[in-house]
Amino acid sequence: MIQLFDQPHVIDGNEVLDANAATARGIDCTASRANTLAARILAAHNSAPQGETLRLRFDALASHDITYVGIIQTARASGLQKFPVPYVLTNCHNSLCAVGGTINEDDHLFGLSAAQKYGGIFVPPHLAVIHQYMREMMSKCGGMILGSDSHTRYGALGVMAIGEGGPELVKQLLGKTYDVPAPKVTAVWLEGAPAPGVGPQDVALALIGAVFKNGFVKNRVMEFMGPGIDSLSVEYRCGVDVMTTETTCLSSIWRTDSKVRDYLAMHGRADDYRELKLEGPACYDNLIRVDLGKIVPMIALPFHPSNVFPVAEVIAHADEILGAVDAEAVRQFGEAGKAINLRGKKRADGVWVDQGIIAGCAGGSYENISLAAAILDGKSTGNGAFSLSVYPASEPQALALVRSGSTAKLMAAGAVLKNAFCGPCFGAGDTPAHGALSIRHSTRNFPNREGSKPSGGQLSAVALMDARSIAATAANGGRLTPATDLDWSQLAMPAYQFEPGIYQRRVYNGFAAARPEEKLILGPNIADWPAMSPLPEHLLLQVASVILDPVTTTDELIPSGETSSLRSNPLKLAEYALSRKDPAYVGRAKAFQQKEAHRLADMADAALLDEVRAICAPCADKPGVAEVFAGDCPLAGLGLGTTIFAIKPGDGSAREQAASCQKVLGGWANLAEEYATKRYRSNLINWGMLPFVTEAGTGQKLAVGDHLLIPGVRTAVSNASPELTAWLIRADGTAEALVLHLNELTDDERQIILDGCLINFYNRV
Repeated sequence: MIQLFDQPHVIDGNEVLDANAATARGIDCTASRANTLAARILAAHNSAPQGETLRLRFDALASHDITYVGIIQTARASGLQKFPVPYVLTNCHNSLCAVGGTINEDDHLFGLSAAQKYGGIFVPPHLAVIHQYMREMMSKCGGMILGSDSHTRYGALGVMAIGEGGPELVKQLLGKTYDVPAPKVTAVWLEGAPAPGVGPQDVALALIGAVFKNGFVKNRVMEFMGPGIDSLSVEYRCGVDVMTTETTCLSSIWRTDSKVRDYLAMHGRADDYRELKLEGPACYDNLIRVDLGKIVPMIALPFHPSNVFPVAEVIAHADEILGAVDAEAVRQFGEAGKAINLRGKKRADGVWVDQGIIAGCAGGSYENISLAAAILDGKSTGNGAFSLSVYPASEPQALALVRSGSTAKLMAAGAVLKNAFCGPCFGAGDTPAHGALSIRHSTRNFPNREGSKPSGGQLSAVALMDARSIAATAANGGRLTPATDLDWSQLAMPAYQFEPGIYQRRVYNGFAAARPEEKLILGPNIADWPAMSPLPEHLLLQVASVILDPVTTTDELIPSGETSSLRSNPLKLAEYALSRKDPAYVGRAKAFQQKEAHRLADMADAALLDEVRAICAPCADKPGVAEVFAGDCPLAGLGLGTTIFAIKPGDGSAREQAASCQKVLGGWANLAEEYATKRYRSNLINWGMLPFVTEAGTGQKLAVGDHLLIPGVRTAVSNASPELTAWLIRADGTAEALVLHLNELTDDERQIILDGCLINFYNRV
């Protein structure tokens, strides 16, 4: 089904060669690395000299209503005058205005006023989810798009797209560059054709299951090639492509063909098509070989998209497989985790689920929903606990579904049709009942991603599946069913026809027409970022949380659904930091932050100095410590703050608030054995936090309440020192040296950390 080859391979025409075979043919593997699509597109957008860190400028930017307020507020504070490239502000995350008072609609009015003032593109609520609009209206073959959502992926349309935290978009808005080492490139060779009933989510989950845990494509570009592409529609390709985010790759790109040309032409953008194909042998760093014909309907069980099994295998071995999930729930949530009793979903006649959802950038395509309607035509979802909700990804697609009759078929079967909305992907709608299991064609199934609140004793679970198998399950009233069990000889999908008038009437397009005289509309929840201090010469950090899970998601660092309305208010949002993983963290961080507030107010505070000396007494005779307390006013150079440790933090969302909330609460650093994604590490840096890497096993040495004294940290950052020595001070009065690594910081990244955050960096005189 999927084979991994962790050594260089060359694609030469229709052949895949290992490095030895390529060399024997006379191919220069080193030189042919420049022939990949990824290398060519990156070169066209790079302003740095050859061999140096890439400095990229993107052709367009995209944000949704959870992120664009903070981005524009940061850019304003950094000197923004106008948007230099097309910047699309969509409204598909906070578009439910039933909770939180006026907060969400206030954000939307802010977004429209910002588009008018700075020259942006504003897509009103319910019109399209962010990535569907970008596919339909902004993709251009050979281009690059940067979005403040981790699923920014348009590779199937010939666009290299990257999802990052908001500060990286701020840099583009200020005319600066996205700086990244030249990424390695993985060839994904597709051959064969999917069997009827096997959808894009099945292919995507099979890929994620093969490459996530071993880091096979981490921070790389996945380049899709091979004859198997010909068998896939454009929407099918997009459905696979958007899920590449869950592999932890940096970006993706596919070769393009006449199907992509026709797709762009249908959307009124024939001139944006360019054939992307290899123009000579191309060398890749490693290879994934996929036989599409051998992929079967898949399911990603809680609590990660990589926890993948064939649907048929789960049905056949339910006790063993579902029992493992139940055990993991108890490991993560303790006794409360027993509410996740998936083994209880097994009955004599199969495995039963409680809810089905087809939605968002992954599931809500015309093709997915049309085929779901064909499967459910004349059938019933039943009148039991099971329910099915369907969210078309855009209003043009919803209108086409109405005109084709698919909407009527779904409604007659008992499905509920809703507007374009991303809520089911991050827990802002359709939260299942306590103990329930939801199957979803959406992007993620992290713990509580579906909206349950463990702090309130609420737990439910999500499994990821393809729309086809969700519809097959719905047709059986909730009994888990792979779509390949159906007779596909009579199932057909009506042709799609795009209606441009919907966007023409409602989307505000002000690019290149900024109106600086316009006033921003600032609702009562929209707040400026608090002031942030430059990095002091020395740091004393309290360990405020220790997380020993193998991977920590951004959802665990700052929850998704219940906090979405507060993303425009840094102080209010910070109250929720780590609330799912370590509810006492905020109180600890705020208590120690008060000491820093006292320091900044009075650096001659004798009582505070005595307290700090007492904390540091166990390492008073260690190298470098004497310098910390030298001089008449030691507190002037000794910053007080907090840090957290996690083995591998930052998997999942690009949301910058996973880092900024820690900074707002007085955080100065993260300690980690590695960072799950480049984007989370970048978020730390852009908010002036030190992304330390520690030796394996460091977490076992740490306890909440320990302190870390880091002498000379500012000098170390200034001098580009790759590592420095800190002193771990334990509550029992012992001290131990810890080596902290600072890997691959660019000159600008070092200066951002020295200045205290990106805003300070741009306002530095």
